[in-house]
Amino acid sequence: MSQEKSAPRMIGESASFLEMQEHISHVAPLNKPVLFVGERGTGKELVAARLHYLSQRWEQTFLKINCAAMSETLLEAQLFGHEAGAYTGATKQRKGFFERAHGGTLFLDKLANTAMAVQEKILRVIEYGEFERLGGNETLTVDVRIIAATNEDLPDLASLGRFREDLLDRLAFDVVTLPPLRERAEDILILAEHFAVGMVKEIGGEFFAGFSDKVEKALCKYSWPGNIRELKNVIERAVYQNGEGHITQLVFNPFESPFRLKASAKTLASENSGPDKRSLVASPDLSATDSFDFKNEVQQFEINLLNQAMEQNQFNQKKAAEFLNLSYHQLRGYLRKYDLLN
Repeated sequence: MSQEKSAPRMIGESASFLEMQEHISHVAPLNKPVLFVGERGTGKELVAARLHYLSQRWEQTFLKINCAAMSETLLEAQLFGHEAGAYTGATKQRKGFFERAHGGTLFLDKLANTAMAVQEKILRVIEYGEFERLGGNETLTVDVRIIAATNEDLPDLASLGRFREDLLDRLAFDVVTLPPLRERAEDILILAEHFAVGMVKEIGGEFFAGFSDKVEKALCKYSWPGNIRELKNVIERAVYQNGEGHITQLVFNPFESPFRLKASAKTLASENSGPDKRSLVASPDLSATDSFDFKNEVQQFEINLLNQAMEQNQFNQKKAAEFLNLSYHQLRGYLRKYDLLN
């Protein structure tokens, strides 16, 4: 089996995608840390796997761990292992991910969520290849290439004292930024068809009949805040609902329903009681009109909300994004959608 055949397949032909692919191929042969930065759903885990299989370590172990999925103590035990009796329930010695990935690659996803003490130990492994298991005194040596990923602004977190600057310096040997799907317009229909064909096979079908023109336009117009993961869900849902037939409609939000549960008035009042949670835009009075242009009103609502949020935060996009509970890139996408970027 060749090295190239082992690398996970990535699909796309947009300029930003091909540039990212070239970047990965360029850095893959080096035994240096790499940091992937991108919004949720952009495929950071897939890209990390591809980098590993294009590297000189491609025949060795590739392990991955979600740093946000466990507590500090559990994450530390998973990464560095533990001796018997290290903590309650540790009845026997266990090797951690660093030991198990010796000679290969370890992918640390959602690294921004790690505690400072764990970050310090990771830094030591990067710099010296050394660590001790929890509850142990023996210093162990490993040869592991570290690939990390985040959807957070690590330099910003470092400036706030929430991420170690020295660890960021070591991880930033090379930073690969994954483009969001809305910046890969040429790839949307290619990926959609790929996911559709796969789902047809999964439900036992033989042939994908394609998308209607209306659906293709909707796919290309949508902003895809959840990126490739969201696209995959939308397409697989459509195929499941339509079978092998021509896809003529999509459900972008499966929670939309006339019977959808609403937050209680008490909860909403509590959430909106603080100065930063008050309503910025009044709801329209439907009793004063015979008809209502829903799409236009929603667009105007979003535009007004964006303008007011930007003004309230002195046109600082990062602060406005935090205020609206959006990522920086999501806010930029909305501003670009409505031509509000200066």
